[in-house]
Amino acid sequence: MSETILTAEQIEHKLERIAYQILEVNIDHNEIVLAGILKNGYAVAERISDYLKKISLKKVLLCEVLIDKKNPLKPITTSIPEKDYSEKSVTIIDDVLHSGTTLIYAVRHFLTVPLRQCNTAVLVDRNHKKYPVKADFKGVSLSTSINENVVVMLANGKFTASLA
Repeated sequence: MSETILTAEQIEHKLERIAYQILEVNIDHNEIVLAGILKNGYAVAERISDYLKKISLKKVLLCEVLIDKKNPLKPITTSIPEKDYSEKSVTIIDDVLHSGTTLIYAVRHFLTVPLRQCNTAVLVDRNHKKYPVKADFKGVSLSTSINENVVVMLANGKFTASLA
């Protein structure tokens, strides 16, 4: 049995707020790169991109981060070439920050390229990290038990988040 923790409407409000926060820290940059981690992280990045385009004239570049979540030591690739995000402001986005493994390896990948700045954003932060990584922007923080799992679903263009 799962318990809804965020409705579609609540998620949209949180993503819009994250878009404003990303804009605020990028006020001096002409371009913002949103790097969404494989599948749900990329879907969240797309939605944040939509909000940024509504509230700003800055160029927003979407990038999908292709990472093997079960084995993050495998080579990580991106949907755009490194030259497209080099010397730019990058925000790495995922749906849920579970242990921090995926996010820290994604950050490590981007640190091999000179960036103006690097930030992280997640919809849900579970507060059970194995690594010293934090979300600069987050929709909600949850103190869950180690056995509980947060699931973000995208169906019919709407996100929901539940505790399983």
